Amino acid sequence: MAKTQEPVTIKKYANRRLYNTGTSTYVTLEDLANMVKEGEDFVVYDAKNGDDITHSVLTQIIFEQENKGQNLLPIAFLRQIIRFYGDSMQMMVPRYLEMSIESFTKEQGKMRDHVAKTITGTPFSGFEEQVRRNMEVFGSAFNIFLPFKGEGEVAGTETPAPAAPAPTGADELDALKRQMADMQQKLEKLVTKPEGGSQ
Repeated sequence: MAKTQEPVTIKKYANRRLYNTGTSTYVTLEDLANMVKEGEDFVVYDAKNGDDITHSVLTQIIFEQENKGQNLLPIAFLRQIIRFYGDSMQMMVPRYLEMSIESFTKEQGKMRDHVAKTITGTPFSGFEEQVRRNMEVFGSAFNIFLPFKGEGEVAGTETPAPAAPAPTGADELDALKRQMADMQQKLEKLVTKPEGGSQ
């Protein structure tokens, strides 16, 4: 459906039928949902009194989509939204939600690109890269908890050996797993050390 500059006018009649004045055809909520997905803007008016009922119709579309099992709204979120009705913060909630969804919409392009590269690139290359970054962060955090850093070994632990050149290909993931297991063992030694008393 071609996009227009002005919103398409949809009229809702007493028999609940929706009429698209742009195409001179009756449409369903599913048709309106597709218009939204395609970027086609529209407003819905009550054919009897001319009231703008766009909000209620869009809410009904969401209700229909949720009933199909395409749940985007978590139960905890829905409960919190209900609690805001009549609350002193109610006036701030719509704008906050608008800003949040706008920010998410701007970032979804980057997210789609990342997923596409992961799927079309070298198998597991995207995953391995993410694991590598997580390991770097984990390693940095681990070093913070090492007392006397740079002054020799800590009792019950060994000074980490210089990192070997990062493996490439399929071996990279196995190497990262070994590094994580080694760090976990050292963390366990640090945690259990106080039970034995200091020497």
